[in-house]
Amino acid sequence: MTTPGGAGELLALDLAGFDARYRRLLSRAASDASNEGSIHCDGCRACTGCTFCRSSERLVRCHYCVDSSLCTDSSHCRGCRGLVGCTHCIDSESCLRCSYVIRSSALVDCSYCFGCVGLAGKDFHVLNEPLDRAAYFAVTRRLMRELGLTPEP
Repeated sequence: MTTPGGAGELLALDLAGFDARYRRLLSRAASDASNEGSIHCDGCRACTGCTFCRSSERLVRCHYCVDSSLCTDSSHCRGCRGLVGCTHCIDSESCLRCSYVIRSSALVDCSYCFGCVGLAGKDFHVLNEPLDRAAYFAVTRRLMRELGLTPEP
């Protein structure tokens, strides 16, 4: 005996049945706008366990994030997508355990990177080139000003 939606029913699924059920799940998820377990989130959609986030979508356990989506366990990030365990990032995507990265993508365990892609375990880099701390802040201060970015959300 199988229960509706149980293993027996799943084993009997053909490709068309699988696709139909998958599309229904996607549709339900897209229409879910609740912010389960979130506190003081403004303009957010489908966030879980977040606090003080704004205008973000599908965040999980994030805090003080703004205009971000699909991030988990991140805080003080702005304009980011797909971050995990990151803090104080701006306009970055697909980064893991990074801090203070700006306009960067696919970084792991990096901090103070600007315009970098695909680095791991690096600090004080601009466009994947290493700089000393003083030079990094001189270059990025100017770039931030020219790009109209501010360091904190």
